[in-house]
Formats: sequence, structure tokens, C-alpha cells
Amino acid sequence: MADLDDDHSPFSAAPAAVGALDPPESPPPLDETARARAILAAQPVVEGHTELPPSLDPEDLPPVRAGEAGAQFWSLHVDTDEGVIGTLRRIDAIRALVAACPEDLRLVHTTAEMAHAGNCGRVAALLGPVGWPALGGSAATLRAYHALGVRAVNLTRFDRFARDAVREMNRLGLAVDLSGADQDTVRRALAVTRAPALLTRAAPEGLPDDVLRLLGENGAVCMVTVTDDPAADADVLDRVRTEAGPRSTGVSHTTVPARGYVPLFAELLRRGWPAQDLVGLAHANVTRALRETEFLARTNRIRPAAA
Repeated sequence: MADLDDDHSPFSAAPAAVGALDPPESPPPLDETARARAILAAQPVVEGHTELPPSLDPEDLPPVRAGEAGAQFWSLHVDTDEGVIGTLRRIDAIRALVAACPEDLRLVHTTAEMAHAGNCGRVAALLGPVGWPALGGSAATLRAYHALGVRAVNLTRFDRFARDAVREMNRLGLAVDLSGADQDTVRRALAVTRAPALLTRAAPEGLPDDVLRLLGENGAVCMVTVTDDPAADADVLDRVRTEAGPRSTGVSHTTVPARGYVPLFAELLRRGWPAQDLVGLAHANVTRALRETEFLARTNRIRPAAA
């Protein structure tokens, strides 16, 4: 029996030996830049303003963009004297550009199509906003733009036609873009629209706190231009987030595509922005506003069109 006990002694000591092993070291925490890069890789940005390139030279296609962009509103603004014809030409040119870059771009009309384009590795291209003068004071023109795939119209003044146009945009599913509108126009438009507004090229520094709060109550999204100064851009976004709420922040475009959005997002992380708010800034807020606009249009389809 003693021999048996001696034979078992090494095994009885084994658990203690295993337990004595040092646990593996935890990986070091990611710094803000790495965290920002990871967020943007998973949550690409919806940009509110993209300009048509000066030429469609095949050597310059696809157009230069920030690597983190997942969807873009393509501006249909033209000179005042170009009017409807100029806008139609721009729509045609954007369609031609998208057709020339099938592996990079996909024309979309809904949030579902935006998501599908991203799943296929394409950047979603949305038509709009159309400049207000290009409507020519005609609801019929507004409806024609919608039929051509336009999904946003820039309202810069408010009168009787603007009031009726906002209601028709709600019925059709066109986003009301208030970029460049004065404070009074913003207030009056928000009093009429039942769908969230967009500011695809927001200038929050020109809007008082009470107007930002009205935008927040509407569910509007202020899409802010990103420059080469992340601290200054973060100051602007901090104010929008404080006054309008985190659901009202968004990105217009970057003036330095090569740098992208990582420096800004890293700065916001250093300031304590939670990941959820950064996802909203990148794309969730504007996607939510567009989805609500689509839903309102679906519920209004039985209503007659405005004259």
C-alpha cells in the first residue's frame, strides 16, 4: 500500500503545479487613434456633400474620397442662370460617373439600398440636394426630380410656395435640406415639416442655441464639414451635441480626404464621446432621418398630390 501511495503522490501534486502558472497578460488597451480607426472601419461615414469632379477623365476615376466614406450625397447645385436644364445635366453627369465606376459606386434611392451597397463593398451615391432656384416655383418640377431619383432639396427661403413644397416633400419622401437658410427660414420650415430635416453643409456657428434645440426636437441632423483642425471641428460638434443632442450630429465632408475622419474621431474619444454617439455621427443619425422620411412618405401615399 505504501508503494501505491508513493506512486500517486506526483499526481496529487499536479493540480497545485498547474494552478501556479502565471495567467496570460492582457493586451494593452487601444489608444484613441486605434479605437477611432476600428469604429470607422465598421461604421463608414455618410457624407452630406460631394461635388462632381471637373472632368470624367477615366484616369481620374473613381473620384478621390476619404477611405472611411460609405455613402455620399452628390450635390446638384448649379448656377442660378442654369436652372432646371443645368440640374438635369448634372443628374445625367452623376449617373454617368456612377456607371463608369461600377466596382466603387452604386446609385441608391433608399436606406435599404444604401445598406445593400455597403454590403457589396460599394459606396452608395444619393442624388441631392437640388438647389432651391432650380425648382422654378413648381411642385410639378419637384415631383419630376423625385421621379429621377433625387432625395433632397435645399430650401433657403420660406414663402407660400416653400410651405407647400415642404408638405409635398414630406409626401414624396424628399429630405428637406436647410443648409444656408437664415434663422427665420429654419424656424418656419421646422414648424411645417413632419420629417427630420438635414443640414448637409451645416454652419452651426451661425445658428443660436435655441435654433439648435429646435433642430434637436425635429430630429434634424447637422452635417458638419471636417477640416485639418480636429480640435476646432470637435468644438463645433460638442456644441451641436450639447444643444441639439447626440442624435443631431453628422458629417458633411472632409476638406482633406487623404487624412480622412480618424483624427476627428480620435479627438472626440479623448473628449469622452461614447462609441454609440460616434456611430451616430458617422452614419446612424442621418440614416435614421432618411428612414423616418421614407416611412412618412409611405404613410402618406394615399393623399392627393399638391397642385
